[in-house]
Amino acid sequence: MIKQIFGKIPRKPSKSSQNNSNGEGGFNDGFSLNSSSNTVLKPNSVSSKSSSSASVGSRSGNETIAQHYTNQAKKSAPASGSVMASAVYEALPSFRDVPSSEKQNLFIRKLNMCCVVFDFNDPAKHSKEKDVKRQTLLELVDYVSSVNSKFNELAMQEMTKMVATNLFRALPSSNHDGKLADMCEPEEEEPVLEPAWPHLQIVYEFLFRFVASPETDAKLAKRYIDHSFVLRLLDLFDSEDQRERDYLKTILHRIYGKFMVHRPFIRKAINNIFYKFIFETEKHSGIAELLEILGSIINGFALPLKEEHKLFLVRALIPLHKPKCVSLYHQQLSYCITQFVEKDVKLADTVVQGLLKYWPITNSAKEVMFLGELEEVLEATQPAEFQRCVMPLFRRIARCLNSLHFQVAERALFLWNNDHIRNLILQNSKVILPIIFPAMEKNIRGHWNQAVQSLTLNVRKIFSDADQVLFDECLMRFQEEEIKDREKQEKRESIWKQLEDVAAANAVSNEAILVSRFVSSVAIATSANQLATAGG
Repeated sequence: MIKQIFGKIPRKPSKSSQNNSNGEGGFNDGFSLNSSSNTVLKPNSVSSKSSSSASVGSRSGNETIAQHYTNQAKKSAPASGSVMASAVYEALPSFRDVPSSEKQNLFIRKLNMCCVVFDFNDPAKHSKEKDVKRQTLLELVDYVSSVNSKFNELAMQEMTKMVATNLFRALPSSNHDGKLADMCEPEEEEPVLEPAWPHLQIVYEFLFRFVASPETDAKLAKRYIDHSFVLRLLDLFDSEDQRERDYLKTILHRIYGKFMVHRPFIRKAINNIFYKFIFETEKHSGIAELLEILGSIINGFALPLKEEHKLFLVRALIPLHKPKCVSLYHQQLSYCITQFVEKDVKLADTVVQGLLKYWPITNSAKEVMFLGELEEVLEATQPAEFQRCVMPLFRRIARCLNSLHFQVAERALFLWNNDHIRNLILQNSKVILPIIFPAMEKNIRGHWNQAVQSLTLNVRKIFSDADQVLFDECLMRFQEEEIKDREKQEKRESIWKQLEDVAAANAVSNEAILVSRFVSSVAIATSANQLATAGG
């Protein structure tokens, strides 16, 4: 009799579980991960899952939930096969099929169900279970989008756990083993696409809807979307999959807008990524997306600008012109730089001096980009700031005018097509024209490209029409310099000829004979040998 009673005891939790599941029959309310056995165990009821979740939630502040559950997911990865083999991974009922009072419990169960991560390297493996998870994720997205009550703490904890388990992972490093210089021409190399994207895309959409939802209380959610969670998101920006970086860009921007307490931390974390990229690795896939986020952030800076923001411009944004692969993110970088100048016109001189510091010498394509950015900056520059940098700036522009690469020369000459810049130049023509006049005359007389010659003539005419007296003075000075240069050259050639004649007339067998200027190095070497012999 006693044995019969004890024999019935294990069946009671099973009945309770079925009742709590609303007659679901067969699917567990959640998964608990056993790290010692590396197997997925089935809890008996929602209460066991809740107590497990509560124990995780009671961890100390700095131990991140994201990292905790990511580690659990890694431990459970080998066990996923055993779950599939036992046919436990089955679809849960739809939210439409349960009463409103049970939707919260069903939501938690679906979140726990989606914490199982599948291997997508083999598309044929667990295809049925992958479809079940994908459908479940889509239902979760719909639920988060349509819910009309505030998310409680348990729901937020389970949502961030599910997101962390699926998203936070080690990124493939196939193209990051070499220098980023090899990545400067991305069209030559196919990017690595994430094989698990069919699931990851929906998880990203879920996270976006959760962050953007008006039912998400930022004061409560900041406990789970904390600094560590944000750092793990920022790590994912190094993904080579453009689709993933686009989602991350949108989500991080929403987090920045919703969680005001995280804003300084996010800016500092992005700064650190830039520092590492500029001064250490020169390897990162998501610089353009991070700059795009910053462009929106800078646009919202209050005036006057804080010293922190100005230091960010000087220490991070301007040095971003240094890497060889600047072409990959130059459009976004140029926008950020221009935003700063438009916010505070006094920064124009700082920006121009920074551009001149990192100006490319041997890379013509990069030089064309710099000239384009320079035009945008000068368009927002006021006369007072322009005067501070005018001399070094137009020494560089004069060299660009004489560039043998016609696109560089053309792009420099196009500056005069901008009305604002042309007015700034004409206001300071007494300083500028003497600097660039020789370069213009050389172009007109001998540049190989006809378009460059024509544009130079147009610029020359602008100066002559604006101030004929100054133009004549510069022309006269240029002609005088030409005469002096010609006289110096003739004198130099005359001295060489005299030396050659003297050397030929006084030739002795043991003396060096300077035949021409091209063998002067031989004469020097012979003289050195004679001196060494005499000294010995």
